[in-house]
Amino acid sequence: MPRYRDSVCRLCRAEKTKLFLKGSRCLSEKCPVERRPYPPGEHGRARRRILGYGLQLREKQKLKRYYGMSEKQFRLFFLRAERKRGITGENLLAMLERRLDSVVFLIGFSHSRDHARQLITHGHFGVNGRKVNVPSYLVNKGDVVSFREKAIKHEELKAIVESNKNKAVPGWIEVNWEKMEAKILSFPAREDITFPVEERLVVELYSK
Repeated sequence: MPRYRDSVCRLCRAEKTKLFLKGSRCLSEKCPVERRPYPPGEHGRARRRILGYGLQLREKQKLKRYYGMSEKQFRLFFLRAERKRGITGENLLAMLERRLDSVVFLIGFSHSRDHARQLITHGHFGVNGRKVNVPSYLVNKGDVVSFREKAIKHEELKAIVESNKNKAVPGWIEVNWEKMEAKILSFPAREDITFPVEERLVVELYSK
């Protein structure tokens, strides 16, 4: 997958919302979205009215960038969500939240989703005791996500977990901080996903 090598803060400014791509920096006064709440570039300050297709495209780009996915990956997830029973947009959001890299970030075992992907590909996590090095792996109800034995002894990883012990964790996940593991209690519902996105527009875009 082509790697984005520019400043990720430009992506947040382009979408005019925080995508939480830089960990704790996104919550500080140094966040560029707070200091410059307009798109980057020469004409970033210009008032632009976005309608129709433009709105749909922006919502899709915002969601895709929030979860750190390529266009091909995102479209495959949409097609899988479309085949499932229920509301396509809500199916899509639930699947995106269930990605292993997203779960690792949500429970506070990494600084960001990008950092979570790095840790996963390096083999630091397991699901139900088995190593999983695929960030897009979808967790299921009853699964236990944990650090592998070697990773538990890693001082830097222990420090990350310690600093995130007070982090709010979604109700569909139960974290055992002592064992450095988390159990998936249920699938995420729409109200569990607090990121501001209108998934209906994404469905409309791909349904054309």
